[in-house]
Amino acid sequence: MGPLAWKVLGTGAAVLAGTVANQVVSKGWNLFSGKPAPSDPLNTDEVSWKEAMLFAAITGFVVQAARVAAQRKAAQYYQRTSGHLPKAMEKLRAEADKAGRK
Repeated sequence: MGPLAWKVLGTGAAVLAGTVANQVVSKGWNLFSGKPAPSDPLNTDEVSWKEAMLFAAITGFVVQAARVAAQRKAAQYYQRTSGHLPKAMEKLRAEADKAGRK
């Protein structure tokens, strides 16, 4: 596998995970609050500050966590099938190892 395969695999996994996570948050919001998820948190007539900030915080956390998990799984798959991590990840790992030794 080459760099293009990793870009497609990593990006695709992140986008899919983000989309699914966003839908899960919206359904969870509806379930727990009894109201539909804010369609436009900037609309002050529809959403209070508290609701807008809470929805943004929950959405941000869940979507980012899902994206990280999906990209890690994609990297594991890439490594298992190609025998090595994607070059971009190997570079990051080397930089982290170097910084950790200082």
